[in-house]
Amino acid sequence: MHELDHYIYPHRVLHWLVAGAVLLSLASGLTLGLLGFERTVALVGNTLTNLLYTSHKTLGVLILLLMTLRIITRLAFVVPDHEPPLNAFERIVSSSVHHLLYLALIIMPLLGWAATASGGFPVEFFQWHLPGLLAEREQLSEQLFMWHGRLGWIILGLVVLHVAGAIFHWKIKRDNVMKRMSLFD
Repeated sequence: MHELDHYIYPHRVLHWLVAGAVLLSLASGLTLGLLGFERTVALVGNTLTNLLYTSHKTLGVLILLLMTLRIITRLAFVVPDHEPPLNAFERIVSSSVHHLLYLALIIMPLLGWAATASGGFPVEFFQWHLPGLLAEREQLSEQLFMWHGRLGWIILGLVVLHVAGAIFHWKIKRDNVMKRMSLFD
């Protein structure tokens, strides 16, 4: 494959790191969101529940950091052309899903950070406690957590569209779209 047919290697690595972190974050976030604190404690115990919350927060901060790096690499380096070119519908859908994912994956951890801080909970990155940046305000926290949860479902939908598009190009169209982000080509 020609060098200009795919993204630079650091951008491809960042893509897959973000993908893994997003999947783990969605799994933990949806579990916590659907069960709530009390039912999660009843199901797995206090220690594992706290680990789940800490892991979810850590993944959120990690996604924010990785997405910042992705935006930098996306702006600093040439985005490869599609070969063969996408049709107009594919270009619109692809561009829309990508831009919405980028936006959502920046907003989501910031919403979580603000919701956590305004709820009076620690904002954690592994074992470090990060600054809350907002004063404790329970009503604000509830609203922010509501939007954080709704955005989680939107991100899940965008991920499904993104993966469906990738599978479509890989298995049905059999074009080079998947190779652009492959770590092994």
